[in-house]
Amino acid sequence: MRRCVEALLASVKVDIEVVLVDNGCTNPDLPDLATLPDVVVTGSGENVGFSAGCNAGVAASSGEFVALVNGDAIVEPAALARLVDVLADESIGLAAGAVRLADEPELLNSRGNEIHVLGVSWVGGFRERETRAEPTETAGAMGAFVVARRAHWDRLGGFDDQYFAYVEDAEISLRTWRLGQRVVNVPDAVALHGYEFSKVSFKFYLIERNRLMFVTTVWGGRALVLLGPPLLALELVMMLMAAREGWLKDKLRGYGWLWRHRRHVRARRRALQAERVVPDREWMRVLTDRFDTPLITPPGVGFLNALMTTYWRIVRRWV
Repeated sequence: MRRCVEALLASVKVDIEVVLVDNGCTNPDLPDLATLPDVVVTGSGENVGFSAGCNAGVAASSGEFVALVNGDAIVEPAALARLVDVLADESIGLAAGAVRLADEPELLNSRGNEIHVLGVSWVGGFRERETRAEPTETAGAMGAFVVARRAHWDRLGGFDDQYFAYVEDAEISLRTWRLGQRVVNVPDAVALHGYEFSKVSFKFYLIERNRLMFVTTVWGGRALVLLGPPLLALELVMMLMAAREGWLKDKLRGYGWLWRHRRHVRARRRALQAERVVPDREWMRVLTDRFDTPLITPPGVGFLNALMTTYWRIVRRWV
């Protein structure tokens, strides 16, 4: 965390205010870092989750631009200024940095996140080498290193606290596309990230629970009807995978949470459907119909990809 803060304070061509959110932090460097100029500490000291923590951090900040930076990400000196420059184009709502692996900095952690038409999201370009020279559009911005104009963040209302962690960055990315603005990833705005994909049951609980809330609130009614069969098929596949890998109870626990919070989900859906500017048929073009992530491999993925590609090609004209 100290290296993260020091790297941010060393940023060039921008004025920096670093807000540290204490989400139950046990790092002994926190008291010392809090005394540094241009560093503000906020948060209750309890773990309220990534989503609520980011909201608290933004609320405590005062800048014209908002940067979300993970505590284990080390940004290069010119990276923030580069993302701010990209946001001078008002057609862009979110500008994300090229996140590289801290242990293997020649390899990408993410060149932008992929989002599937069934709501699954994953890091794009994982362990690839950077070959781009210009910013590229991406379905999702990785929340580990992304910048937005504060006005756009406020328009979105930040993250939904109920996500707690995971998928919230996919939600604000697609909401940005639905509002008629673009999401881009910038290859020369680099951050090194201590990334590790841990396969723990609580993580799968959150990812699967949040995926279902994400799809049922962001996707339009017609899209949900047309995608109903493959969505149900994916649920069966995920149940089989959960049983095979030992997190079936967590998968079922997610259904219970969604039922108990059904009023929130309904209210969230009403709000997100009301804000949409771009029709589903247009913004859904940024989604992929193939699972091509090495991090999670559902059983029979080749057959599923072929089936989904064919199905989506047929039904998307009616979305």
